Amino acid sequence: MIFFLLSFLNHFFGVKAPALFYHSSTRMVLAALTTLFCTLFLGPRVIKRLYELKTGQSIRVENCPMLAELHEKKKDTPSMGGVLMLLSMLIALVLWMDLQSSFTLILMVATVWLGVIGGYDDYLKIRHKNSKGLKGKKKLIGQLLFSFLLGLYLLCPQISEAIHIGNWFAPIVAKGQVTLSMQAYASHYYMPFMKEPFFILTGATFFIGILSTAFVVTGASNAVNLTDGLDGLAAGCLVMVSAVLALVAFLSNHIEMAHYLNILYIEGSEEIAVYMCALIGSALGFLWYNGYPAQVFMGDIGSLSLGGVLGVAAVLLRKELLFGMVSAIFVVEALSVIIQVMGYRLFHKKRVFLCAPLHHHFEYKGWPETKVVLRFWIIGLLLAMIGLISLKLQ
Repeated sequence: MIFFLLSFLNHFFGVKAPALFYHSSTRMVLAALTTLFCTLFLGPRVIKRLYELKTGQSIRVENCPMLAELHEKKKDTPSMGGVLMLLSMLIALVLWMDLQSSFTLILMVATVWLGVIGGYDDYLKIRHKNSKGLKGKKKLIGQLLFSFLLGLYLLCPQISEAIHIGNWFAPIVAKGQVTLSMQAYASHYYMPFMKEPFFILTGATFFIGILSTAFVVTGASNAVNLTDGLDGLAAGCLVMVSAVLALVAFLSNHIEMAHYLNILYIEGSEEIAVYMCALIGSALGFLWYNGYPAQVFMGDIGSLSLGGVLGVAAVLLRKELLFGMVSAIFVVEALSVIIQVMGYRLFHKKRVFLCAPLHHHFEYKGWPETKVVLRFWIIGLLLAMIGLISLKLQ
């Protein structure tokens, strides 16, 4: 809104604000500060209200009985704290992002859509104390519906052109000196440490592209949800992954840097960078209250939506595989659950891990919760550094 207001005043009244406010780097910092201070300032009020609403969730121990002993003290800690993060991010979006950008619209819709799914899931768990919340199939259908619509928007030019009305625009995309159409941009897949796309969709394989978009967005949404099981674990990992995507988006918006690093130049990707910085600020502010011992939990309203937003950003930047690498903590946590379920069903109810997701396995082995979180953070930081190095070494 402020970005739009400054442009309006300059265009119609000749009032020029300092050029600093038009720079994407400035808006990135301001977005991060906005969400950070919003979460810090509103945190105590929101947490108090969540306590009053008795949003604490019961601990499910049917598959991991030892969790009842390990996490007994957490049963009354309020959940749904993710609403604080989403609110601060949407405030930053309205204030500091270009509301005429299609990237802004996509990210806003992703946040609200997935937030509603996660919020309704939390609501059912709170209203019915023994409920497991929204059924898995219904939750998955909601996530996949958004993902498929995003895939259609990116890969079907007729739909894209129909939606690009008014001031909404399709970004200019280029690789080196070659300008790509939006359809070509969405059909190229890039691997870390490789200069050229390792796979390009053709007319007969565009449905694969839609499926891959659905897999990345839905997978990221559920992986972050599974990781959110220890105090500060998911929030800290979100900061590191978001930082990598923010830098990639920032560099992709500068044609000289994009050409130098041999990555896609994506006009307007600065809006993705601004929103990723908003996510960083909100996660840091949330960590103030979510760090051990947690005063509030993120809940599905936070984890499902924020994970999905990361997946959407990766898809828009054409960095799905880089995203998978730097967010390997989320990936491994999700895989540990899949392996545990498959092993339990296929090998006569034998467990591969002592408990799943993986962070609970290490708790069972006797690691203190703080040590598990800290070591996962260290691994996440190393992965983020490798991801950044890959931008140069290609």
